Amino acid sequence: MRAVPALLLGALLIGPALADDAVPGRISVIGRASREVAPDFATVEVAVESRGPNPAAALDQNSAAARKVVELAGEFGISGPDLATAAVSLRPASKTVRDPGGQVRDVPDGYQATNSVSVRVRDLKRLGALMRRLLDGGADRIGGVAFGLSEPGETENAVRAEAVRDARRQAEILAEAAGTRLGRLESIVSPPREGAPAPILARAYAAKGAPGGLAVPVEPGTLTVAAAVEVTYQVAP
Repeated sequence: MRAVPALLLGALLIGPALADDAVPGRISVIGRASREVAPDFATVEVAVESRGPNPAAALDQNSAAARKVVELAGEFGISGPDLATAAVSLRPASKTVRDPGGQVRDVPDGYQATNSVSVRVRDLKRLGALMRRLLDGGADRIGGVAFGLSEPGETENAVRAEAVRDARRQAEILAEAAGTRLGRLESIVSPPREGAPAPILARAYAAKGAPGGLAVPVEPGTLTVAAAVEVTYQVAP
């Protein structure tokens, strides 16, 4: 009997070990889910603007107007953490004049002060009436209305679970089409590396109207809570 060369013998011994350590096949999918829910609050940003001959006069007049906005919000039961100053600014103002020679130029014209207040409205049925009241009470600008959920966690968790189930269904379809079966779950990445869809916030806008008008028509609509997960399964041997 001839001796087996040492190099060949080493290959025979190592071969089965490499086969046992072979990386199993994998199926990776991205599961998605979304749910439409009704918002339970709205945030309105209201601004008042004032002009004065000097910084102090402009700021004092503006502060009085901002306090009026806060008082009007209080009439609707809005106070405490549902009221927040969004921005305060004071800057020199100017106006355009035409010289006798026909040239146009800007000249100083006192100072302009602006105070923006963020108002959170939890009784959405009164949102339109509040906006009308704020406009009548001296608000110069309403930047917009953003709707949201006070406690989105429960809905977000439910949607994430639906996204995982969607990923499982996709993986099973792919495995069946490939003539194989799913093995053990290897990983779940949330959000997936490609990025998850962000919740979509419904928005409405209103402009200042004539005093004594109707309540501003605002429809809350629904919010879309979305989730995506990246799931990887091993292929059964």
